[in-house]
Amino acid sequence: MSERTIQFYFRGAIRQLEGAAPTRTVLQYLREDAHATGTKEGCAEGDCGACTVVLGEKVDGALQLRAVNACLQFVPTLDGKALFTVEDLAAIGPSARTGLLHPVQQGLVDRHASQCGFCTPGFAMSLFALYENNPQCPSRAAVCDALSGNLCRCTGYRPILDAVPAAYTRKRVSLDRPAVLAALDEMAALPTLDYAAAGQRFIAPRSLAELAATRLARPQARLLAGATDVGLWVTKQLRQLDDLIYLGAVPELKVIRVDEESLFIGAGVSLTDAFDALNTFEPAWAELARRFASTPIRNAGTLGGNLANGSPIGDAMPGLIALGAQIVLHKGEQRRRLPLEDFYLAYQQTALTPGEFVQAVLIPAPPAGQLFRTWKVAKRTDQDISAVCGAFALTLTDDIVSQARIAFGGVAATPLRARATERFLLDKPWCAATVEAAMDVLKNEYTPLSDLRASAAYRRQVTASLLRRLWLENSAASGMPVRLADVETLP
Repeated sequence: MSERTIQFYFRGAIRQLEGAAPTRTVLQYLREDAHATGTKEGCAEGDCGACTVVLGEKVDGALQLRAVNACLQFVPTLDGKALFTVEDLAAIGPSARTGLLHPVQQGLVDRHASQCGFCTPGFAMSLFALYENNPQCPSRAAVCDALSGNLCRCTGYRPILDAVPAAYTRKRVSLDRPAVLAALDEMAALPTLDYAAAGQRFIAPRSLAELAATRLARPQARLLAGATDVGLWVTKQLRQLDDLIYLGAVPELKVIRVDEESLFIGAGVSLTDAFDALNTFEPAWAELARRFASTPIRNAGTLGGNLANGSPIGDAMPGLIALGAQIVLHKGEQRRRLPLEDFYLAYQQTALTPGEFVQAVLIPAPPAGQLFRTWKVAKRTDQDISAVCGAFALTLTDDIVSQARIAFGGVAATPLRARATERFLLDKPWCAATVEAAMDVLKNEYTPLSDLRASAAYRRQVTASLLRRLWLENSAASGMPVRLADVETLP
C-alpha cells in the first residue's frame, strides 16, 4: 500500500483531495471547503435528512445511485465513488443548457412543497435518487419509504409526495451514466488508499487477504463500514479516532450467496441489500426491514456493522438469532463460526479477539413447517429506536410445536433467547391455551430496565403480547385482522 490522495467524481470531473482529516465529514467538506452550501446541516446525526446527498458506485457493471447522509460519512469513504449534491441537479441533461430546474425540483415548486426551504435540498436529493432508479413513477408507498429519512416542519408531506407524480409528467431527464462509469473505472485502477492527515490514518484494503493482514498489523485500529454509528462518535461525542480501517472497498465482504441449505451475507453488504436478501429468503422480514432506521441509513449502514456493534437494541439480531444464524469471524488465515447468540458476552462486548473481524452471517434454510415473525415496537413508525424487538421461529408438526426459538432485544444488556418459554412450548399443541400459558412464562423471562423509551413493566407486557400477536396472525381459529394496516379502508 502506498499513500495517495483521496479521489472521487464530483461536478463532472475526478477530484483529488489531500490534507483533510480522515474523520472530516462529507458535510463539512461540502459546506466549508467546496462552498456547496445547498447541502444543509440539521441534526448532524442522520435523523433529519437536510444533508442528504447521492453516492454513485459501479455494481455488476451498472451505476448504482443511493441517497445517504453527508453528516455521517467521512471524506475518505468517497474515494472511488461519485458524489452528487443539490447544486448538480440543474446541470443534468438539457437543464445544463437551458437553466431549467430538474423535474423533481420543478415538481416541488409546482406543488408548493417548500416554505422555509431548509429541508428541501435533502428532499430533492432523496427524490433524485428515486427518480433515477425508477423509469416509471413509483407508488405512493414507495415514495414514502424513500423519504423516511427526510423531515419537514413546514409544509407537511402531502405536497412533497404530490411532487413526485408531477415530476414524472415532465420530459425525462437522465444522468450521463456512461461518463460517470468511465470515471469510476479510472479510479478503480488506482492503488489501495492509504491516507494520512492531521495525525490520523485511513486505510481502505481492496481484498479480504489485504484486510486480514492490515487488521493483524493494526489490531487497535477502528473498523469502519457505513459510519452510521462511528460517525456519531465524532459528530456527537467528539471522540478522536487515530487509525481507521475501512471495509467498504473489500469486494468479498459484499457477497450474497444463497443455496438450498443457507443464505450467506457478507459483513460489508448494505442493510438495504441485506434486507432484500433476507426478505427473499424469508418474506416475514418485510415489516422490520421497512422500519429499520431510514432509507439513507440503510443505504450506508451494513448488516455486519449492526451485528458487530453489539448494541442490545440492534433490530436485526433477534430475528437472526431466532433463525439460528451463525456469525463468521476471520483472523489472519483462520476462520471460525459461532452461533450468533454466543457472540454477545455483555453490554457492547463481543467474542471478537484482537486482530479478528466479522466476515459474514450465515442463516440456515428454514425447516418445513417453520413459522417465523419478527417485530419492532417503538413510539414512531419510522426512524425510531426500539423499546422492544422480538422474533419467533416455531416449527409446527401436526399443530404440535416441535421446535422453538424466541429472541428479544431491548430487554437485557444483550439480545437474548427466551429459553424458558422455548422449553415450555415444546411438544405442546399450538392453541390459545398454550399461548396464554406461555405468555405468563415469557413475562418473567427477562428483567428489563426502565428508560426514556419504555418502563420495565411495559417491556414485560410487550414481550408477552407479541407472542399473542403471533398466535392471532397465524391461527386458523382467528380470522380477525390484528393490525390497522390489514383493515380495509372504507369508501
